[in-house]
Amino acid sequence: MRIAFFGDVVGRSGRDGLADHLPGLRRDLGLEFVVINAENAAAGFGITENTARELFDAGADCLTLGNHSWDQKEALTYIVREPRLIRPLNYPVLADAPGRGANLFETSSGKSILVVNLLGRVHMDALDDPFAAVDRVLNDTPLGSVADAILVDMHCEATSEKMAMGHFCDGRASLVVGTHTHVPTADCQILNGGTAYQTDAGACADYDSVIGNHKDEPIRRFTTRISKERYRPADGEATVCGLYLETDDRTGLAQRIEPIRVGGRLSRTVPVV
Repeated sequence: MRIAFFGDVVGRSGRDGLADHLPGLRRDLGLEFVVINAENAAAGFGITENTARELFDAGADCLTLGNHSWDQKEALTYIVREPRLIRPLNYPVLADAPGRGANLFETSSGKSILVVNLLGRVHMDALDDPFAAVDRVLNDTPLGSVADAILVDMHCEATSEKMAMGHFCDGRASLVVGTHTHVPTADCQILNGGTAYQTDAGACADYDSVIGNHKDEPIRRFTTRISKERYRPADGEATVCGLYLETDDRTGLAQRIEPIRVGGRLSRTVPVV
């Protein structure tokens, strides 16, 4: 199966970049399923129904979220109506968070894909254990029998926590990919057990920025420790960053993983298929 995952969409620039590039990538790479992390899609903070619709129209099959899931309050009700929108799985039970932290999708060819969204705990919001949460869902939906492919979006700050999750899921998921830090890492690999891994997919954002935001306010806060205004997404041309994944039709494990970068300032790389 041919799958693509794209990292955090930051504001209008990221949405426009995907609208410009994703239809062609979907066609040229023969993609059967596309996942996008969209927790910064609405002006850099959260998601709305309209911004989600733009990404679905561009070619997304599923949108994952993260620590900004509820920054736009309409997301609390929209996610109940939209099964293609996935929030972190490991919310505390008592939170009774709306929506789903994992969902099993069916492609047009009849293949099943489980998408799981997790939120890390190192320097992040205090949620329940993501390792215990993913362990339960992987046991309930085993790769190769119930699911033809399993994608895990590990949304967190620490590279060590992302790497640990990759090895924890190795052999039980097709892909573990990190999001949240907005910079594509150069460590696409297939782990020993057959799970594809990348520490961070990067962002779909203007890279003439500080992680997708206009530079002035982040620099001011670093140099003066005084905030003057809200962060605003940079509005130049986006680089669309993500990865390309091929899985084995029998086992669901990874056969190939390569980075995708198109548009904007970063060097272009698109897999040859």
